[in-house]
Amino acid sequence: MSKEKAWQAAVEAYRIEADAVANALSGIQREDFLRAVDALKRAPRIASSGCGHSGICCQHFAHLMCCIERPARFISPAEAVHGASGFLQKGDVMLLASRGGKTAELLPILSICKEKGVTVITVTENLESPLAKGADIVLQMRVTKEVDPFNMQGTTSFTVLSVLFDALQAALIEETGFQSEQFARIHPGGAVGERLNHTALR
Repeated sequence: MSKEKAWQAAVEAYRIEADAVANALSGIQREDFLRAVDALKRAPRIASSGCGHSGICCQHFAHLMCCIERPARFISPAEAVHGASGFLQKGDVMLLASRGGKTAELLPILSICKEKGVTVITVTENLESPLAKGADIVLQMRVTKEVDPFNMQGTTSFTVLSVLFDALQAALIEETGFQSEQFARIHPGGAVGERLNHTALR
């Protein structure tokens, strides 16, 4: 009986996350999304920060940016207030992710960015939150339900956030004219690198 319940929980997890992804776009305003793309395109440097699951996803975002030759790094909230914010200069972009928009560790980063003239993009579900109200651009994430039975862990939230970051990269590829030959140069490793470079040499 317990095995059947475990399987049903797994099936339900797929359904919950699929529904969340299907509904996520309805929370994104086209104008705000394109403003974010423009800011990321123009920024000399890009940083991202978040806590917990959001922070892990922000590491993914920074990697996505590097993969299309947009210089980026993840700055942990702890390190940001101990000198790492020196990475950011006027004209750069900081992306802050927090589902509730009230993550205390991110609020000092917001203040630092405002003082330095850094454009802040906040991704949150709560448009009335401090992080949303203090940002230059807000992208609303919409989460129906987390996967766990207590609706507590950032499971579906992580998926929705990850899809949004993938969408930002896809849009930036179009905006910047990024080509596969560029990716082949910076990604010579692994099966992907072998395939790209083999194609480039033909």
